[in-house]
Amino acid sequence: MELTKAEEKIMHILWRLEKGFIKDILEHFDEPQPAYTTVATIVKILEKKGFVSHKSYGNAYQYYPLISKEEYSEKHLNSVFKKYFKSSVKDVVSFFADNNKMDTADIDDAIELLTQLKNKKT
Repeated sequence: MELTKAEEKIMHILWRLEKGFIKDILEHFDEPQPAYTTVATIVKILEKKGFVSHKSYGNAYQYYPLISKEEYSEKHLNSVFKKYFKSSVKDVVSFFADNNKMDTADIDDAIELLTQLKNKKT
């Protein structure tokens, strides 16, 4: 499941904090900070989506991630890979090479990495 930009921003903060109250999350936003209620609403949505849970301290909630940054990154990248590149490494490399996102050093690095991966598989 993909996150919105706002949800992803909050998850990055929680991944760094490991746990925190809404006020702790707010402290990590640049000025102008979003409203407390906005952040609380987004955290509740993340909780419903299964990305976050909380521990109660009276009527205050301390939130913590249920999924690691690495797990989310892997799922998200696999989704992009399938959705936009039809699971084709060739299409990914072509996209970056054709759009001048890779210089010759990047291409050399990619070739070396792919060669190493190929050698591991054989």
